[in-house]
Amino acid sequence: MSLAVVFMYLEGFFLLYFVMLYSGYLMLNVLSIYAVWQYMQSHSINSMPQLYSGLEPPISLLAPAYNEEASIVDSVNALLQLNYPEFEIIIINDGSKDETLARLKDAFDLVEFPEAYRRRIDTKEVKKLYVSRTHTNLRVLDKENGGKADSLNAGINVSRFPLFCAVDADSVLQRNSLEKIVQPFMDDPTTIAAGGTVRIVNGCTIERGFLVKAALPRSFLARIQVTEYLRAFLFGRLGWSPLNALLIISGAFGLFHKETVVSVGGYLTDTIGEDMELIVRLHKVMRKQKRKYKITFVPDPICWTEAPEDLATLRNQRIRWQRGLSESLINNIDLLFARNSGFVGWLAMPYMLFFEWAGPFIELTGFIMVTVGFMSGYLSWEVSSVFFMVAIAFGMLLSSVAVLLEEMSFKIYPSFGYVFVLLFMALVENIGYRQLNSYWRIVAMYQWIRGKKATWGEMKRGGMGV
Repeated sequence: MSLAVVFMYLEGFFLLYFVMLYSGYLMLNVLSIYAVWQYMQSHSINSMPQLYSGLEPPISLLAPAYNEEASIVDSVNALLQLNYPEFEIIIINDGSKDETLARLKDAFDLVEFPEAYRRRIDTKEVKKLYVSRTHTNLRVLDKENGGKADSLNAGINVSRFPLFCAVDADSVLQRNSLEKIVQPFMDDPTTIAAGGTVRIVNGCTIERGFLVKAALPRSFLARIQVTEYLRAFLFGRLGWSPLNALLIISGAFGLFHKETVVSVGGYLTDTIGEDMELIVRLHKVMRKQKRKYKITFVPDPICWTEAPEDLATLRNQRIRWQRGLSESLINNIDLLFARNSGFVGWLAMPYMLFFEWAGPFIELTGFIMVTVGFMSGYLSWEVSSVFFMVAIAFGMLLSSVAVLLEEMSFKIYPSFGYVFVLLFMALVENIGYRQLNSYWRIVAMYQWIRGKKATWGEMKRGGMGV
């Protein structure tokens, strides 16, 4: 068999892969557009006051904190101002080496409280529990360092309410975020988890811990991520939600039924993707037990978080995400094609394995092989053009549709100039940036296969509103 024929077969395989990939995206797009239409119909801005206003179940807000001395007081003050009938805030100081705990003591007049600690989920040693004399719904848990998952487990152990909301201590919630994210639990009592939208705060104006003006980042790299997040949340997660096949709820903002999470053992502490792993495990256990349940995504409640603005930090983040994806899928691989696993086992798991887990290797190899085939003369200009049109142009189209869907529905960004910039980013994202991400994700897979220990890395922050 000649090299020309080999290259033709390879190009055919990679072309088929991208056709299947974008067909999956198209399916999610259709489901997402329908879901947004339904959501907007039932949550009109001009509608009457909420039926459940004031009757919502109480929520425990869990916020792990490690070396957050610069922002922890502002973050807690913002959480204290959330609009919700009844909630408690539990800050888990995860063995911080800076003045995080001292800042909390001074700002909120913390005193040690001899409360019994019920260890329903095993965690690192809890040193002390503090309560605030100025805010009766604020408690601070001081414990040995064990990581985010261990901190959340400790927070679950001391929480008092039936629902808990896991948030990042450095993220920004909208005042009505809890009111909106709790709705699935009130509409359907079988709901065990709900996730909200995460958006990029870089460039926005923050006052007293709340976003007062949405804007785009100044950084080119962060602007590309805005478009990336829009596509991931408005299409990816919103598309899987109607099928009850959502496999991830962001660790920055998720609401859970506490007893269900405790029954499956809480968060795993030996994975770097504890947020996704918990959701996949919840699906697996509930399906095995043949229990009726719902895991859903709500597009309106928003959590704003800071995005990396330098390549080194972004690289570490994407490697971490891919490692978390690998661990979450492989640890729960018995969900794949399992009996009674529904859409999650027969559609979402294969999709994630083939297009998200193995996808970076296939995509990058495809670009390299077709480029080499064209440069060496084994593939014609016409054949190569078809491949790149499918691989790149369709990606641009889908990202652009995500931007337009945002503008037609939630309209977070106030001017057409912002929309124009995001549409431009939707085009350039697929030329270079996507391929660079694929390379980083391949590095993550290589490290995971070799058994290299995963680390969080250091997040360089520019500061909220910068």
